[in-house]
Amino acid sequence: MDLKQLLLKDAMIMDLKATTKEEAIEEMVDKYYQVGVIDDKELYKSDILKREAQTSTGIGDGIAMPHARDKAVKRATVLFAKSAKGIDYKSLDGQPAYLFFMIAAPDGADNLHLQALAALSSLLINPELVKNLKAAKTADEVQELFDKAMKEKEAKDKADEEKQKAQAQAAKTADTGAQKPYVVAVTACPTGIAHTYMAEAALKEQAEKMGVDIKVETNGSEGVKHKLTADEIKRASGIIIAADKKVDMPRFDGKHLVNRPVSDGINKAEELIDLAKDQKAPIFHSEGGAVEDNGDDEGEKKSLWSRIYADLMNGISNMLPFVVGGGILMAISFLLENSVGAKSQWFLFFNNVGNYAFSFLIPVLAAYIAVSIGDRPALLPGFVGGYMASQATASVVSSKSPAGFIGGLLAGFIAGWVIVYLKKWLSKLPKSLAGLKTILIYPVLGLLIVGAIMYFIVDPVFAVVNAAITHFLESMGTGNAVILGALLGGMMSIDMGGPFNKAAYTFAIGAFTATQDGALMAAVMVGGMVPPLAIAIATTFWKNKFTEQERQAGLSNYILGISFITEGAIPFAAGDPLHVIGSSVIGSAIAGGLTQLWKVNVPAPHGGIFVTPLANKPLLYLLAVVIGAVISGVIYGVWKPAKKNN
Repeated sequence: MDLKQLLLKDAMIMDLKATTKEEAIEEMVDKYYQVGVIDDKELYKSDILKREAQTSTGIGDGIAMPHARDKAVKRATVLFAKSAKGIDYKSLDGQPAYLFFMIAAPDGADNLHLQALAALSSLLINPELVKNLKAAKTADEVQELFDKAMKEKEAKDKADEEKQKAQAQAAKTADTGAQKPYVVAVTACPTGIAHTYMAEAALKEQAEKMGVDIKVETNGSEGVKHKLTADEIKRASGIIIAADKKVDMPRFDGKHLVNRPVSDGINKAEELIDLAKDQKAPIFHSEGGAVEDNGDDEGEKKSLWSRIYADLMNGISNMLPFVVGGGILMAISFLLENSVGAKSQWFLFFNNVGNYAFSFLIPVLAAYIAVSIGDRPALLPGFVGGYMASQATASVVSSKSPAGFIGGLLAGFIAGWVIVYLKKWLSKLPKSLAGLKTILIYPVLGLLIVGAIMYFIVDPVFAVVNAAITHFLESMGTGNAVILGALLGGMMSIDMGGPFNKAAYTFAIGAFTATQDGALMAAVMVGGMVPPLAIAIATTFWKNKFTEQERQAGLSNYILGISFITEGAIPFAAGDPLHVIGSSVIGSAIAGGLTQLWKVNVPAPHGGIFVTPLANKPLLYLLAVVIGAVISGVIYGVWKPAKKNN
């Protein structure tokens, strides 16, 4: 694909007016909307900000590459923008950004588009091109510079490919002691659009300067490219993983391996190559699922909390589709029950399908926590352990209450770590038996150990604990219920869909599935609706404190708020966390507490105001939402500083 088809002249901003990161993103997104590249500014901007929350796309050397891939994008495009004075983009090197490349990729982008985006990204490692782009005055100049750089890169890539073939052939016959140092690398980023290929280019360029032969596999949006062969891995002195997502690791067993974020592949290429070629990196052992601590490099290790959080989020993210899909069908069934009766086939169909989906909540949660820890062999014991936690047991302690959500969490972590230790214990098995591990040994021993722990310890203990909690919630006095409702409501606003929000929501789901009582669902539902509604109110009545784009975004938050989509507040919270989160938590806590004070019950896990007919006290349910949203909206509107005129 001709790069001119990606670098649209109409989408270029040769004199960016923004002075802050937030304003720069807003200006570029607005330009995309004006030229028809995107049809939903808020969705695209939200995904841009989510990517920025992972790590800044200000890669250093004066360049920023914000990017997103979503359904708001109509065609693959790269917006080029320049700032003469520079903008503090929170870049990885702490320096201002002058050149901006906002990449927009549609959900259904074909390989041709993705290849062009990858090529464009890798060009930006060229310092001569960057220098010329800073001096460019017109959009035509920008297109011509990229066209020239692309032709030069294609010629160089072809020469490199021939060189690698020759090196591979020479390695088979030549004395290995006379060969250049040889390392291999894998690069990957969450979206697979930009950083993957920039890290590839940076590593290859630095390796050439150092006299090191290198091959780089890319795990990008167009799939795996330049896949490393077993022979190449075996021949390499060391392995470099520059990735922010999971890559195929077992093939590197026994090799010196340095594992870093993809940004280090761009900015610390020399350091990574040194560690790999001199075999200073730790040795990776796939059977143990970890890297031996042979050094003091903190970059190689994750904190315990980071690992637990990642494992938990893997379980929750895989569970949520069951919650939303099953919950909405159940909500529809309750609406139908009011009109056609509880014996109608329509009611029974929707209600049963929703309940079938709900029956998988705890098993799926446990299974994918386990997979995050112990990989695929942990799926079976995790799933079965979760299922055991979801069923009432009469084996050791007779109880009508299952171990429930807490038992499911434990099942996931237990199953994952059982498999991790089984891999360690079985690592010395003869090679002749290695093939039996995944198809026989792990399934049988994993299921036996996890099943025994769940049957004799977790299920009996937590069945009693869960029954006690259920009894406590059912018999809780009004005062205690209000405090709990306020706590859950407030947690929904702390991080707008993050771990606090998910913890509160998942706790309410657990209580709902155990008791079929929707009291706590009412608290988290109103708590989650308040932040976007509060922003909508503030942008409506305190217009002078917001930009035109913010006021337009505020209007969309009315719809997002009533639909229980808390994430609508994320763009505002990212730009002004103190005022947005502070005001939202107050209103959400009040709204959550009011639902418990008024004993509101909503037997549906999703739907916002659209499930109001299901509430036992629909008017009080709506009133709690309105009171919370107005309080938060007024606090935010009054508290937010007036916008400065630049």
